[in-house]
Amino acid sequence: MTLRRWSGALAGLSVLAAAGLAHAAEPKPAPRLVVAISVDQFSANLFTQYRGRFSKGLRTLSDEGLVYANGWQSHAATETCPGHSTLLTGKHPNKTGIPANDWLDPATGRNVYCLSAPANTIAGGAGGLPVGPDNMRATTLGDWLKDSGRPGRVFAISGKDRGAITMAGHKADGVFWYREGFGFTTYVAPGEDGQAKLAPVLGLNARLKARFMANPPSWTYEHDACRALEADYQIGDYVFHSKVPPERLEFDYTPLLDEVAAEGALYLLAEQKLGRGPNTDVLAISFSATDKIGHTYGTQGPEMCEQMYRLDAAIGRLLDAVAKVPGGAIVVLTADHGGTDFPERSAARGFPEARRADPKILERLNTYLKAQYRLADNPAEFDGWGLFLVDKNKVRLPQPLRGRVAAAAVAFLKKEPDVADAFTLDELLRTRPPRPGTPPEEYSLRERAALSAVEGRSTDVALVLQPGIAPLRPPKAGGAMSTHGSTWDYDRRVPILFWWPGAAGQERFFSIETTDIAPTLAHLVGLPIPADLDGRCLDLGGFAVDACPRAAPVPVVAPPSAKPKKGWLRWPWGQG
Repeated sequence: MTLRRWSGALAGLSVLAAAGLAHAAEPKPAPRLVVAISVDQFSANLFTQYRGRFSKGLRTLSDEGLVYANGWQSHAATETCPGHSTLLTGKHPNKTGIPANDWLDPATGRNVYCLSAPANTIAGGAGGLPVGPDNMRATTLGDWLKDSGRPGRVFAISGKDRGAITMAGHKADGVFWYREGFGFTTYVAPGEDGQAKLAPVLGLNARLKARFMANPPSWTYEHDACRALEADYQIGDYVFHSKVPPERLEFDYTPLLDEVAAEGALYLLAEQKLGRGPNTDVLAISFSATDKIGHTYGTQGPEMCEQMYRLDAAIGRLLDAVAKVPGGAIVVLTADHGGTDFPERSAARGFPEARRADPKILERLNTYLKAQYRLADNPAEFDGWGLFLVDKNKVRLPQPLRGRVAAAAVAFLKKEPDVADAFTLDELLRTRPPRPGTPPEEYSLRERAALSAVEGRSTDVALVLQPGIAPLRPPKAGGAMSTHGSTWDYDRRVPILFWWPGAAGQERFFSIETTDIAPTLAHLVGLPIPADLDGRCLDLGGFAVDACPRAAPVPVVAPPSAKPKKGWLRWPWGQG
């Protein structure tokens, strides 16, 4: 082809490109509403499994949004409270101060719930532990908004207190979670009026109470594809009948829990006129039923199948309303952690390593430690995915004894076949964070565990079981069938999806972290990004805002033994 023909072809392409740009959507102004959605225990595996079957809200997010299928909760102890604490703070649990759902007080030996706030009460006498954001050492997007000089309104709603409070932060206008038989409640700090704090949901509670009195909650099949998954499983001495409705029907363990949370979000959206004022508003929603159903019935049966379809429909109703907000909206959906099926069904489906942990490990360890250190009582107390080292009153052993016992426990556990690795809290607190730019899937086990380590709250020994091994004994009827909390990808990898009305679908395959969500949203709505965050700002496109500020590149220092060949250019990536 001659140069003239090439020039003509390029000119033609330029005309076509210009025509395409002329029809492209104009960048939108910064949105007046941020909607942050967490689906508790919504692993990237579960998202991928049902992605082709979604037809409502999750279909909209998948087809029209920015899809980061490789999102990560980067820390090791993947539980609900620490996972939620990363979503709108931009920080890992070692900085949010929330290493687990609960821990032992080192001085008293008493169990401490992650959101325990003894000075508070629960509004309306709804029952439950007194809770609040007191234990959170980090601020959230909503807090930054309140401190910005142009504060909008901040609301959060969930089926769980820890799903709402951790996303709302310290200065929210309303934080609500559902209590069966009561409706949505909240916490009341000293000096606050409980009825005044409940005011935003009183009408909603009256509506829900009347409905459930007239039509008691029930759970039946809506999809034949789910009915086909019915089966019986022998788990220890217990036969589990996997079906809908389950043998023991409880409201919190049905899709109804998420449906009332979605209804609550719609109610707040309308009654509080969110996204209709001069400043940016934040609405955080945590859907809890996927987690409760996953624990109680597993992730691969008819129960989870029905949950996925009904969650999809609930999110669809929410997006329909968000699309009508005149000030514009940005929606992000992710999860606090992933999860997996109960080990007996996993083993039958091609994962032979899946099993329940040897229950004698702790007994063997305690026998060894008592003999080694002449202790009268068992020192090792198992808690989730680690060990507290305590006396008979569950008070932490004094130093330096605790340090010596912890080191001996780690050495003993590393020889156990069910254990992949173990670390003392002291060594985790000394561990440097991963080098900037390192993909989260490449963090070492020690680095992941260090991101969960909080002095005075974390276990004295962090325990990493082998992949597929659940730290659960065979359940009794109605007990937990499966769990999460490990450092393996099925528990850490979660979807992260951004969407706004008029967005064009886009797959983004590279890895990001849940800590990236808060700085991204802050930049989008014009808030200064705090300097001490772990996450980074992501350029989403579609909005008339400046590009994210870029940090100076991190120099790559080659180890002394690495001598590049003469004349070769060494690139900074691929070195992590």
